[in-house]
Amino acid sequence: MEVLVVATLALLAIAVSTQMGPRVGIATPLILVGLGYLASLPHFVPDVVVNPEWILAGVLPPLLYGAAVAMPTTEFRREFKQISGLSVALVAMTTVGMGFFLHWLIPDLTLPWAFALGAILSPTDPVAIGIVKKLGISPRVIALLEGESLLNDATALVLLRTAVGAAAATTVAVWSVAWDLLFAIAAAALIGWVVGLVNVRVRAKVTDPTVNTVVSFTVPFLASIPAEFLHASGLVAAVVAGLVTGSQATSRLSPQHRVSDMQNWRTVELVLEGAVYLIMGLELTAVVHDVQEAHSHSIGSAVVVALLALVMTLVLRAGYTVPLLWGMKRASRRAQKVSPRVERVRSRLASGEPLLPPTTPTPQVTRALRRLAATSGPDREAIKHRLTRYANDIDYMVQQPLGWREGVVVTWSGMRGVATIAAAQTLPSTTPGRSYLVLIAFIVAIGSLVIQGGTVSRVLAWIKPAMGPTPAEVAAERKELDHALADLVATQPRPLALSEKDARLMHVRAEREGLLQLQALGTFSSDALEARLHAIDVEQLHLEL
Repeated sequence: MEVLVVATLALLAIAVSTQMGPRVGIATPLILVGLGYLASLPHFVPDVVVNPEWILAGVLPPLLYGAAVAMPTTEFRREFKQISGLSVALVAMTTVGMGFFLHWLIPDLTLPWAFALGAILSPTDPVAIGIVKKLGISPRVIALLEGESLLNDATALVLLRTAVGAAAATTVAVWSVAWDLLFAIAAAALIGWVVGLVNVRVRAKVTDPTVNTVVSFTVPFLASIPAEFLHASGLVAAVVAGLVTGSQATSRLSPQHRVSDMQNWRTVELVLEGAVYLIMGLELTAVVHDVQEAHSHSIGSAVVVALLALVMTLVLRAGYTVPLLWGMKRASRRAQKVSPRVERVRSRLASGEPLLPPTTPTPQVTRALRRLAATSGPDREAIKHRLTRYANDIDYMVQQPLGWREGVVVTWSGMRGVATIAAAQTLPSTTPGRSYLVLIAFIVAIGSLVIQGGTVSRVLAWIKPAMGPTPAEVAAERKELDHALADLVATQPRPLALSEKDARLMHVRAEREGLLQLQALGTFSSDALEARLHAIDVEQLHLEL
């Protein structure tokens, strides 16, 4: 009965906090952490200690899977290089940099354990990104932050496992660490890809939307459990399964399935996200008690070390972001130089003109252009498709440049959260000063949410970065999308003897096919495409009832 009462109160707290957060101007995660901490203060409330495996294996896979399904595949593809760097290189740099820094701050903390704590503090929180997303900043910045938070937990956990193993050994080979990380990601990606493909194919044959949703709830675990069994990353497997599902759901799943999935998964994500922040607040009292009973370190020193560590994570993140933005700007300039040549080839392909005039000297013709000129039929159409997509990618980079203001947002939005706390609690009981290290991780995570999450709106108002499209721009793009869809649908053959309902259903299905074509080309933003797809789904459901 006590568990039932606690669960009911927790659900009510999540619902009230989600509803009241925007009204009082405080992010929902901060309210929930505060409520959890206040609830743990009375003496009659026992200390709350949650097995970290429940978080790492039970909560994070569905949260990351749900976020991956909703992740725009076009933006993920366009920013994959940058996302990979943030997820792997930045995590590794933070782990090493924080390790040396913490070893210097806490002299009795050996270097391997310092690296372990550095790995714990390195990943950003996938849930906390929602704080920034609601502020309407540039979609490109959101794509970077979301993509990073989907994948960096896996890198951090592999490095944590390696550091813990190194603490018990005399030496550790760099190549061994690299191999473990490569295997953890590659094997997990393969498992997630297979699970994602099987998922959409099986669910396409399920007619009951309720059964379909129940099956979808098992998918993140069907991906993560085999991956963990093979010592790969269950989180990466869940993410890849989500990306594959999200990219193929439009073409393979029925509108009824997609609409029910969206509604039910939003509920699940809301409950899980709220629960982990409540748990963070509830567990803080127990962690403080552990440090007080150990008598080896003071609470005050943990606060000082944690705040300095939080500052150092921001310094390291800024140090990585500067060359990242420089590289992105350089790539954009190169793409702009290539753009005129791409447009010339596209215009020749569209008009049917020969790509290589007879008078063109051989030394001036690139090998790739000669191969292109020799192609015909389906290959030529595929080349047209790739060139159009490449031209749209160039427009995307040019229209959404990232400067120092956006770099500040990327740096300041790298909040720590539930992954850091769950990882800290996986430290073995033989870890020297374990409760002290766990408390540092707790303070860094909560301090990050309070300081960064609580001030990010003020930072945006101060530096004025590029924001998302205005309502007028959104309306203009949607109008342009409607015209493009109308042109595509007009080219589709239409049988003459059809009832009004069947004709409308055929029109709706043709619109969906056209939408998939435009999505593959990257002509319009993902927000505009998703809004139009939802409208098409709702109309088809109405017609089929």
